[in-house]
Amino acid sequence: MMERAESGQKLYTRMRLWEFPDQYVIEPTDGSCGSSLAVNKADGSMNLIDEVPECSSIRVPKIRIIFGVIGMLKLVAGSYLIVITDRECVGSYLGHPIYKATSLKIFPCDQSVTNSNAEQKKVETEFSGLLNVAERTSGLYFSYDSNLTLSAQRLHDLGDESKLLPLWRQAEPRFLWNNYMLEVLIDNKLDPYLLPVVQGSFQNFQAAIGKEIVDVTLIARRCTRRNGTRMWRRGADSDGYVANFVETEQIVQMNGFTSSFVQVRGSIPFLWEQVVDLTYKPKFEIVRPEEAPRVVERHFLDLRKKYGSVLAVDLVNKHGGEGRLSEKYANAMHRVISDDVRYLHFDFHKICGHVHFEHLSILYDQIVDFLEKNVYLLLNEKGEKMKEQTGVVRTNCIDCLDRTNVTQSMIGRRMLEIQLRRIGVFGAEETISSHPNFDESYKILWANHGDEISIQYSGTPALKGDFVRFGKRSIQGILNDGWNSLARYYLNNFSDGTKQDSIDLLQGHYIVSVSRETTPPSQTGGLESVASFPVALALVLIGFFLALMSLRQVRYDLRHLFFSIMWASLSVAIGAFVKANGRIFCQRPRLNKPRS
Repeated sequence: MMERAESGQKLYTRMRLWEFPDQYVIEPTDGSCGSSLAVNKADGSMNLIDEVPECSSIRVPKIRIIFGVIGMLKLVAGSYLIVITDRECVGSYLGHPIYKATSLKIFPCDQSVTNSNAEQKKVETEFSGLLNVAERTSGLYFSYDSNLTLSAQRLHDLGDESKLLPLWRQAEPRFLWNNYMLEVLIDNKLDPYLLPVVQGSFQNFQAAIGKEIVDVTLIARRCTRRNGTRMWRRGADSDGYVANFVETEQIVQMNGFTSSFVQVRGSIPFLWEQVVDLTYKPKFEIVRPEEAPRVVERHFLDLRKKYGSVLAVDLVNKHGGEGRLSEKYANAMHRVISDDVRYLHFDFHKICGHVHFEHLSILYDQIVDFLEKNVYLLLNEKGEKMKEQTGVVRTNCIDCLDRTNVTQSMIGRRMLEIQLRRIGVFGAEETISSHPNFDESYKILWANHGDEISIQYSGTPALKGDFVRFGKRSIQGILNDGWNSLARYYLNNFSDGTKQDSIDLLQGHYIVSVSRETTPPSQTGGLESVASFPVALALVLIGFFLALMSLRQVRYDLRHLFFSIMWASLSVAIGAFVKANGRIFCQRPRLNKPRS
């Protein structure tokens, strides 16, 4: 087991936040002897103080317990302090407790707004409203003792000097969710308050195999470089950073051995998008197609630097809009394919359909040579490296959620069996399926992992999750997929625009400025000025309901056939109007000025 070397100052694990009329004071209450942090409510300025100010009848503070400082966000006229107000211990990572942030709270330092002009006040209100969305951010994990942003192999390879640094200085910037928000605290040299947070998933279970206790952990780390929501963040940017890039690490520990296996997922790595327009599946638009080879090359150069050899597994369809993307991807890969980079297309839907996911064994047979060559990390009881992972499988479908999670869970399962054989727990022909209790826990591990990543990107649990969870498709699972697909449609069109704005604000992807360009409100009158998707949807549903009721009465009176046709036609007309005027209903991001 790897232990982190003691750094000069430990992170505070429990604090008391005093809210005075003119300042916030954060006092460590975990037995540390450190100074308290005072934050000015007027301008957000910070300084360390030795004692909490005295209370009086005039200065009666509100007091609450907090478990970490996420950071500080500066808007137009005010600053906002973001803290963790509740946490849950979800397991351990290499011997250290891991916590999930279950509640965030944002405290405004915006008293200076009262002296701002009307335009500044208006813009400040708009932006601060996005912070209410930020308080509901899901899937945030942290540790006071271990660097969650680094895989076990990268942690092992850290030099002794690096292990003495504060956790935030060891952190991998790509996976440090609060990187931008920590900048003010870093400038003020507040190391004991600088808590690194990752967004993703942390799942863990222990199970007995014979007399042995096996500990299995699954960690997902979402990249912040092109973070966002489904539909609003697709493809790559010009630097090769892709949407929904997630590093997934599977760790098994037993008898002093530690073994780690890393996979990655990410959107098809060139410039493409789907413009939300109320259609169920908006058309795929390839942006600046002439740049695709260069962007793909940059993306895989970055992957090779970080992971070594790369096997890109493309799971999208060969036909339709997906086929266009796949063809462009395959053509662009011709420039980067080498001894260290391979590309493999596997038409998931054609080969596996919607129920025969066991056919993924065909894919495994095609990639097993890569897996055996690049293997996994293995540390013995003394922490000495016996094997190392020298390459990574990169998997994608369109969303990098559903097909991807099914495929990655299959690869993870096969690799875990290889690891357990190497450690000596499994015999030559023994599999996870041979141990029902272990098998069930392992399936739940990957299903929960897929659901959590999917909720962060699409707003719903993963589709096809019943296969991952139970090993087979079911009628209930298919019905759940239908419901989740409809929920994704609604969220993508009418909720995720605001959520994307909030993400961009937290990640520092936009400058907050009064003079930013904004989309002017529609000046059209009539129905368009009051158009609302929920109203339109209700009218369509009522129309189809009345059409159905009329149709059922046709056998008693033919006049009902006319009414049935009339109601159905009216519903179709409303639906057509909604589709034609999609941009009236769709919620568009308000932020559009990139951070310099």
